[in-house]
Amino acid sequence: MNTLDSRSSGVLMHITSLPGNTGIGTLGNAAYDFVDKLAAAGQSYWQILPIGPTGYGDSPYQSFSTFAGNPYFIDFDSLVDEGFLKSSDFENIDWGDNPARVDFGKVYEGRNKVFSILYENVKNKGMPEGFCNFCLDNKYWLDDYALFMAIKDAHGGASFSSWESDIKGGKLEAVNAWKAKCEDKISYYKILQYFFFKQWQKLKSYANSKGIKIIGDLPIYISADSADVWAFPEQFCLDKNFNPVEVAGCPPDAFSATGQLWGNPVYNWDYMKKSNYEWWKKRLAASFKNYDIVRIDHFRGFEAFYCIPFGAPDASKGKWRKGPGIDFFNSIKKDFGDVPIIAEDLGFLTDGVRQMLKDVGFPGMKVLQFAFDTRDSAGGYLPHQYIKNSVVYTGTHDNNTIEGWKEDARKEDIEFALEYLRIKTTAQMREELMITALESVSNTCILTMQDLIGLGASARMNMPSSVGTNWQWRALESQLKEDSFKFLAYYSKLYGRNLKK
Repeated sequence: MNTLDSRSSGVLMHITSLPGNTGIGTLGNAAYDFVDKLAAAGQSYWQILPIGPTGYGDSPYQSFSTFAGNPYFIDFDSLVDEGFLKSSDFENIDWGDNPARVDFGKVYEGRNKVFSILYENVKNKGMPEGFCNFCLDNKYWLDDYALFMAIKDAHGGASFSSWESDIKGGKLEAVNAWKAKCEDKISYYKILQYFFFKQWQKLKSYANSKGIKIIGDLPIYISADSADVWAFPEQFCLDKNFNPVEVAGCPPDAFSATGQLWGNPVYNWDYMKKSNYEWWKKRLAASFKNYDIVRIDHFRGFEAFYCIPFGAPDASKGKWRKGPGIDFFNSIKKDFGDVPIIAEDLGFLTDGVRQMLKDVGFPGMKVLQFAFDTRDSAGGYLPHQYIKNSVVYTGTHDNNTIEGWKEDARKEDIEFALEYLRIKTTAQMREELMITALESVSNTCILTMQDLIGLGASARMNMPSSVGTNWQWRALESQLKEDSFKFLAYYSKLYGRNLKK
């Protein structure tokens, strides 16, 4: 039986949002405590956002590598226990003055200071046991990533599109020259990946031992400034200067007059098909190793994707182009079998997208906040329209919290929600929306930690098409006490979702 075929529930909270004293959530004690709380509440899933190293705008959906892990998540206390750091190496660093927000600027400065100390200590002690095998096992992506980051550092962090033409184009002589020049920095980036994945696999194993499965997030697109685009330019639609010909986004709709301009290069699907989707399969294999279940972002982009000319100021003028369709997923299933995948089928859907989702058999997503938008009454998000093979959310990382949504939603939408939920005041709405999700027919229900705590708009993770204040919310340790999980435990049990398989 597929792990998503029976009634269950879980919580969405990214690692960055865990409490702690080094500026950002890590793979340390707070992560293990969170797993324990989920298990005690009878949950089955912990859903997170992408775990790659963040680039532009600190977004986990704009990573320097689709294969690498985010060094920000490395837990320092574990490295103290292993003798690679001292507590004094990081205790007096200024990580920011608000424990409920990530100050990415200070995290960047502080963590790089500690990583420099860590690397010197590793060189003095000798490379840790298992490091060489890690490098060999991950050579297919690790060598490119470490070299890319080393060259990027040598260029002051500039995008690879501004590098010298020979190394930008990956000329062999230039690559060999840079390898020799950056040998030490390459080793530095490899050791950080070793520690990240050592800690990640340990945490994942612990979660699994407690009956908690990790739902990971796989963005459909790759950042333009990434080791992936630099090392495998043939997989993308680029011009002779290795700039995107077209970039990805969403067309204008009732919610955005100019659409969404994401800026990611689109795929050369013709080339990918001829190579039997080899690059994508390596990407998926890595994801299935890191996660128990994979949520594929922007699923509709496999049927058709919206392209905007590179350099356009917004997404108002673009074209739809055909994606690989069912051929891609048939090839995936042939190699991987019946893999546990959640399809993020939100946004503008056509009959072709709906048919593809039906054909592949993956559960799609239902978002309750969308259900009460009177401008989109045919969206299929009202609970009485659900099917069992679906995953229901009150909201996602791109939505406001329920408390924030109550303040921002249009009057007619709030009135509709009150009527549908059979309640008199908005004071009841947060709990009633979560109960409605848990009692629904959807096999899987995921609630956000912000909604369980009862936080307002300041705890929102992301405002699409904006930069500067996103991805910063952190839970305080006091907010993750047992009381925050009592509601979840009670209603999960009441509606048959906490029966461990």
